[in-house]
Amino acid sequence: MRVAKWMTPKPITLKPSDSLARAIDVMKEKKIRRIPILSDAGRLVGIVSDRDLKDVSPSRATTLDIWELHYVLDKLKLKDVMTKNPWTVTPEMPIEKAALLMLEKKVEGLPVLDAKGNLVGILTEGDIFRALVDLTGVSKKRVRVSLLIPDKPGSIREVADTCRDQGGTIFSIVGSYAKVPAGKRELVMRVDCPSPEGLRVELSKKFADVAVEAD
Repeated sequence: MRVAKWMTPKPITLKPSDSLARAIDVMKEKKIRRIPILSDAGRLVGIVSDRDLKDVSPSRATTLDIWELHYVLDKLKLKDVMTKNPWTVTPEMPIEKAALLMLEKKVEGLPVLDAKGNLVGILTEGDIFRALVDLTGVSKKRVRVSLLIPDKPGSIREVADTCRDQGGTIFSIVGSYAKVPAGKRELVMRVDCPSPEGLRVELSKKFADVAVEAD
């Protein structure tokens, strides 16, 4: 699964010389939370988010009247508040690496640049959530199976063989080492199975902490 599949292509952009008022209007009109900033030459030079705009906009408690407030918002330019040289990803990057980058750099959106440095999309936290839902198969209303398996070659195949012997079909499978005993791995699957309870019984004969739930 690559970034290209989940990004928003051809995102709305603004220029460094555009005003805060312009950015606020665009975000409200288009219902978006971040806007890449392009130079006159069409190169990415920054990104601005709704949080950036809130941080620099005058408080509601300001003593400025409405006309003075509009003047301030028009005078302030995006080049003064944008995040310069933002972190970026490519369309070919695996979606999980993009998610890790967001987590490590504490950003909520990543411009997507092609091999020539052209802006071709934007990837947001919402896109990552959609990818996670698709990857885990939770939207397909299958049976959810979770269990602990030995962290050694062949363990997943043994689980798959048991599922198949019970007439089940695995639609998604995800592994995790988070908060599990040393030498173990948690496996979470979405399956179709004629007898979920029968599958639970058979898996419990070989593996620990087996849980089978209907979505």
